[in-house]
Amino acid sequence: MKLKNALLFFVIIALVVLTTYTAFNGIQVGEVRIRPVQEAINQGLDLKGGVYVVYEAETDETGRELDQTINQTIEVFRRRVDAMGLTEPSIVREGEKRIRIELPGVENAQEALDMIGKTAQLQFITPEGEVVVTGGNVKKAEATFISGEAHPVVEFELDSEGTKNFAEATAQHIGEPIFIILDDEIISSPIVNNTIPNGRGHISGNFTVESASQLAALIRGGALPVNLTEVETSTITATLGVNALQRSIYAAKIGIILVLLFMLIYYRIPGFIASIALIIFILLVLGVLVALNATLTLPGIAALILSVGMAVDANVIIFERLKEELRAGKTVRSAIDAGFKRALRAILDSNITTLIAGIVLYQFGTGPIRGFAITLIIGIVVSMFTAIVITRFLLKLIIGMNLTKNSKLFGA
Repeated sequence: MKLKNALLFFVIIALVVLTTYTAFNGIQVGEVRIRPVQEAINQGLDLKGGVYVVYEAETDETGRELDQTINQTIEVFRRRVDAMGLTEPSIVREGEKRIRIELPGVENAQEALDMIGKTAQLQFITPEGEVVVTGGNVKKAEATFISGEAHPVVEFELDSEGTKNFAEATAQHIGEPIFIILDDEIISSPIVNNTIPNGRGHISGNFTVESASQLAALIRGGALPVNLTEVETSTITATLGVNALQRSIYAAKIGIILVLLFMLIYYRIPGFIASIALIIFILLVLGVLVALNATLTLPGIAALILSVGMAVDANVIIFERLKEELRAGKTVRSAIDAGFKRALRAILDSNITTLIAGIVLYQFGTGPIRGFAITLIIGIVVSMFTAIVITRFLLKLIIGMNLTKNSKLFGA
């Protein structure tokens, strides 16, 4: 039995060491590569650098109509951002009429802002000034090459209403131009050679592949349903983000090392077990963040460090109860059972109240506040698991190894 407990304990230690190494350095076995956490986890704007902008809708709508307009605007923004090929964007509603867009890792901030902020009011207008088709009638648009054109073109496809109107307009204006206007600017004025009855056509001009792709993306994005005012914008350089990340990690390392040393010196064997449980806690939290595809921000790192403190606090409550039981004359095994039983309610009370606060922050907060809240919530749940389950299990293994019966080594 002693040998079985010892083997199991050292297997757990070996797994923790291997997982810790893999988490921070990565590992490759054959063709399978596990990336380090720093690469695998999504990094927020304040860590990776990038740009964010806050728009406010100029509208008198309220209630359900306002919700519909804001949601439609967010969808337009999302389609435009997706067309830019950016990863990990964040587009959320702030308050009643504001929308916050975060674009981590974007290299050309002004180009990105220009791209997502364009109203993209596409119109096909006859020489008489009649609007035939708008951007809302466009089902599909893409940059491509076709025979007979030296430059890339933007092929488009119209919906049923647009197809009908466009067919009538082209039938009435053969030999005349149809002006294609984007945001009050004529981008093309092709001559109608024949009727286009099927709603399929293309926009030609002196496009490059890049400019044709951008135009196609704007057309796919459609027109914004409301006028927007840019109320706040900021650019964070990648260098600033990296420095913030490195300093945060450095501060976290110092804090965790100090906590581990305190637990070892003050609580001895239970402190050693708590240190192992704390490392497992950190690995689990990082693993959950990666699995949920969550975005880590500076407030998120602060929440992680805070939850480390709460995990230690739970162990402190348990070990203080353990010391009280040992001083009352109980055996180490009995003291562990009684200590955990007496500490359980206090641990649950303190963590549940903090969990409620985290849920409220997540529900009503925006941007960095929600990042802080989600990391805090994950940290609280995992800390209760490691304190109540992992720490107790490891202590039982130590007792089962029967290394010592000296209660002083257990903090008495």
